[in-house]
Amino acid sequence: MIYWLCKYYRIFLQEHLHFYAWQAVSFRAVLAILTSLIVSIWWGPRVIRWLIKMKVGDIPEFDHAALNELTADKKNTPTMGGIFIIGAVGLSALLWCDLANPFVQKGLILMILLGFLGGWDDYLKLTAKIKHRSRDGLHMWEKLVLQIGWSVLIAWSLFRDFQSAEIPDGLYLWLPFYKHGLSLGYAWFLIMSVIVITGSSNAVNLSDGMDGLAAGCMAIVSLVFAGLCYLASEYMSYSQNLSWANYLGLPQITGAGELGIICAAMCGASLGFLWFNCHPAQVFMGDIGSLTLGGLIGYAAVVTRHELLLPIVGGVFVMEAVSVIIQVTYFKMSGGKRVFRCAPIHHHFHLGGWSEPQVVIRFWLLGIAFAALALATLKLR
Repeated sequence: MIYWLCKYYRIFLQEHLHFYAWQAVSFRAVLAILTSLIVSIWWGPRVIRWLIKMKVGDIPEFDHAALNELTADKKNTPTMGGIFIIGAVGLSALLWCDLANPFVQKGLILMILLGFLGGWDDYLKLTAKIKHRSRDGLHMWEKLVLQIGWSVLIAWSLFRDFQSAEIPDGLYLWLPFYKHGLSLGYAWFLIMSVIVITGSSNAVNLSDGMDGLAAGCMAIVSLVFAGLCYLASEYMSYSQNLSWANYLGLPQITGAGELGIICAAMCGASLGFLWFNCHPAQVFMGDIGSLTLGGLIGYAAVVTRHELLLPIVGGVFVMEAVSVIIQVTYFKMSGGKRVFRCAPIHHHFHLGGWSEPQVVIRFWLLGIAFAALALATLKLR
């Protein structure tokens, strides 16, 4: 909205005020971070009061008696706080993004769809006792069917955009430590995109189990992808016409910088949510926030063609997802034995004697280390 106003009055801004900064993606990304941060902090108490009034409280129930004792103090803490994360990201995008950009349009559509799915799942869980249903909410297969279906539509549209806009790098698979892309056909592009978007969405959801864990790690990962979106499309110097992508040997995706503004807004909104979600949490994110944020990060990885860099950037989320896969697989194969005390792995450390703040802060430090390692690979090609 503000971007379009500046564009409409660009002659006045440039000739009379000599103001050109509105055109820069980096400038608008910084404003998006600040906007979403301020909106989250301002709007948060109002949303929390409304959730309490609506009795949207969460009572943690785990298949582990000791863990239930450790989390007993979380009883009736309101959940579905992801509502104000989505609201802050959406508002920032409307204000600072070029809404004609196809990457932005698909990102906002995916945010709405996954937000609806997560909200529906949260609603079913929270009304389970009233309506005498299981507290599990939607079945996993039900969520996967919708996630996969929406991911296919997004990937199909994205593939067509890459073809019509003549963005050849968008049709290749790019490997860390290797400067040349591997050609992808239509089918493999769809398969890769679906795996990344769906897998990322569920991995973040698994990490949403401790005060501040998912929000803090998401702030780190989204900031990195804001930078990757910028590098994929922006120029080092307009006079030299040299892009950062060419300089670093990265895929060049024209227009991806606008998506970076959404990633920047996600960083600001996550930090704003962390204001209320830090220990002891006043509100939980819920599936409405975690499924949406994870899916958007996966989408950003697909757009920038960094699908294989995502597991490094989001190493904490990968740890969480892999720990669940290992636990479930070994439990079934061994006839009831476990590798971890409890999965996801943050509960394993909690049950091992680490306090909740210790687990969260140490996982944040791991998240920073993974992000640094991923950025280091950009020059090792």
